[in-house]
Amino acid sequence: MSRARWALTGLERRWDSVLERRRSGRVPQHFRIVSYGGHGSGDRVVVRGRVLDDAEPPETIAGESAWAAVRRTAAGFVTNELRGVPLRVEVGGATADAVSDDDGYVRVEIRGAHLEAPWTTGTLALAAPYRGIDDVRVPVRIRVSDARAELGVISDLDDTVLQTGVQRTWSMVRQTLTGSVLTRTAFAGAAELYAALGRTDGRNPFFYVSSSPWNLHDFLHGFLAHRGFPPGPVLLRDFVVGGHKRDRIEEVLRTHPDLRFVLIGDSGEHDPEIYAETVRRHPGRVIAVYIREVRLDPGDGRVEAVADAWDHEVPFVLAADSLVVARHLRGLGLLTEADVAAVAEAVRD
Repeated sequence: MSRARWALTGLERRWDSVLERRRSGRVPQHFRIVSYGGHGSGDRVVVRGRVLDDAEPPETIAGESAWAAVRRTAAGFVTNELRGVPLRVEVGGATADAVSDDDGYVRVEIRGAHLEAPWTTGTLALAAPYRGIDDVRVPVRIRVSDARAELGVISDLDDTVLQTGVQRTWSMVRQTLTGSVLTRTAFAGAAELYAALGRTDGRNPFFYVSSSPWNLHDFLHGFLAHRGFPPGPVLLRDFVVGGHKRDRIEEVLRTHPDLRFVLIGDSGEHDPEIYAETVRRHPGRVIAVYIREVRLDPGDGRVEAVADAWDHEVPFVLAADSLVVARHLRGLGLLTEADVAAVAEAVRD
């Protein structure tokens, strides 16, 4: 952990302690259990959520002002987390208890659940009364893979499907603050490419991993749905404490041991290195790696260094756009000519 992040973590902990002392014994005004969904296969499930004392965020409205978007985004980061809340997860006839951590988060692994693909619905609920609150429960959607799946897709989000401009820091901050589910833009052809990989019956699961914080979960989930991307778990990180994208990828591969994966990312940050490490650590589990070219300086040599050191049979493709990826996947027999044509039309438009 960097010194800056360590200092920020310490400040947050002290501030949370002050708030906790002030709230101690009080009935939460806006008690909420937030579900981040889950994923599983066989009888194993991973579920995530968070417990907050915050009002529901306002819905996005077409034509709203940039200031309205800023207020909604800021509200997602200025949260009152509730620690020590007893929770119970129920999925497919199996249950597990947990307690929210210092930042209100909960992560639960369950064994022995009866899962139905492609989706199973469970619940995340209070396991016992908390400060005068009882009987609160929310649904949890679980993405399930089974023998019908031909492959899984692990995809980054920022600058892979969502145009963000990570390398342009202030532009990225401005877009994050002032944009909305309705106004943010996807890369041309990306939704068509992903829909083709997922198949019309949705049997091939998608897992979206990002270094963005959990505070943006609702936005990213809504963006994917609004732009027509296949639904799937959105796996993020704690805003202050962090948590590495590698850990999320390892979790997906561990929880879905019978799946082989296509990995899709971008050249803006560390996806090439992370995916190369994944291929090394899990021989036979990766079908192909695709990296969208988004660098401000394509001649910086970072991606080329990974490609030059590549000694695997797994294809590693640096792609200018979604059509390059679609054509390569067609060559592997994973897409049809009709799929490629749909992506080509979207890119052309």
